[in-house]
Amino acid sequence: MSNDLEEKVFFRSGDIALEGLVENASKDRGVVITHPHPLYGGDMNNHVVGIIRQAYRKKGFTTLRFNFRGTGSSQGRYDNGIGEQTDLAAAISFLRERGLKTIDLAGYSFGCWINALASQAKGWTWPTVFVSPPVGFIDFSATGALPGLKLVVTGSRDDIAPPEAIRQILPSWNPVAHFEIIDGSDHFYSGYTQPLEDVIDKHI
Repeated sequence: MSNDLEEKVFFRSGDIALEGLVENASKDRGVVITHPHPLYGGDMNNHVVGIIRQAYRKKGFTTLRFNFRGTGSSQGRYDNGIGEQTDLAAAISFLRERGLKTIDLAGYSFGCWINALASQAKGWTWPTVFVSPPVGFIDFSATGALPGLKLVVTGSRDDIAPPEAIRQILPSWNPVAHFEIIDGSDHFYSGYTQPLEDVIDKHI
């Protein structure tokens, strides 16, 4: 859900327009938040995306969440993670054009995969948070070192982002990233949104 502090915006990603919600809280530091899989109902209004935004908002970040191509009122169509990387770069450019110098990345589920692929391809080292990277559902083998990765969170009952699978791949991403497991939570964090917000708050 949006609130009255967020402004509806549209920005270009190549030849298409993407919709987003931005809240201006800082002139220096912002965060781009990416949503879960659009083919399974994921969009920028997802409740976990909202929790991530809330955590960064409380820390004084300008926040931008947006819909990938083909989602909501964003133009285009799903592009198997390729065009979505262009969308993420466009979102970062949108904040930078507003004068923000430091951009954090935060993703939930599919959003983590896009953040990882784009960071790898473009050499980004923005401070990055992953919430439930779906290593049990999507092949992350194309992602290597992610020096900006600061925090990975998942639930102990998350079969899409299984803790043990993340534990195995995490050293190849960033061996010094914090890894937090929320006991009892599954992939959707129903009943566990406050512990999730607390973990993110502690590490940003």
